[in-house]
Amino acid sequence: MASSSFFLVLAALLALASWQAMASDPSPLQDFCVVDKNFPVLVTGFVCKNPMDVKADDFFKAAELDKPRMTNKVGSNVTLINVMQIAGLNTLGISPARIDYAPLCQNPPHMHPRATEILTVLEGTLYVGFVTSNPDNKFLSKVLNKGDVFVFSVGLIHFQFNPNPHKPAVAIAALSSQNPGAITIANAVFGSKPPISDDVLAKAFQVEKNTIDWLQAQFWKNNHY
Repeated sequence: MASSSFFLVLAALLALASWQAMASDPSPLQDFCVVDKNFPVLVTGFVCKNPMDVKADDFFKAAELDKPRMTNKVGSNVTLINVMQIAGLNTLGISPARIDYAPLCQNPPHMHPRATEILTVLEGTLYVGFVTSNPDNKFLSKVLNKGDVFVFSVGLIHFQFNPNPHKPAVAIAALSSQNPGAITIANAVFGSKPPISDDVLAKAFQVEKNTIDWLQAQFWKNNHY
């Protein structure tokens, strides 16, 4: 009987640990944990400011997300509001972003290592998609119109493309982390510093080395601001 109780407790602890591992950010243990930017020690996340020193501005940013953004070489602009902009987001597990797309331009294939993303189209039309993990690598895609919502699972490669040749598009995203991170695939593979060996990449992509050299010579523009 004691042995049975032990295994029940062990199973409960493992289930709790698994649930915590699946969460993008740990759940807060208090009302808020505003970042103490003066604390010298680096930890995972940020140390809390004394609650007596917290002010309304710790939860505020005049982000002007209602205003259009200038797009760049890839034709998009991602304006992310994370814990570095709003200290009060610390431990709350969420970040918003505005994404602007020029006509026939995209937010190129990328992934968020720490967050699931839910995207809402505010203006225009977007062709979106993501690819599942190995070994299937199944591609799922959808055309979204104004008011439509789409979800991208944490860690999966995804993109958004504006197929309209004449009109821009705008979307708002919510991400399930105070600091979701973004890895743009082409930038990471071909624009790393220092560069990945062209021998490695030529073998990985099964192309000639001069093709890799040409790709690495391109200017890989970041569209996250």
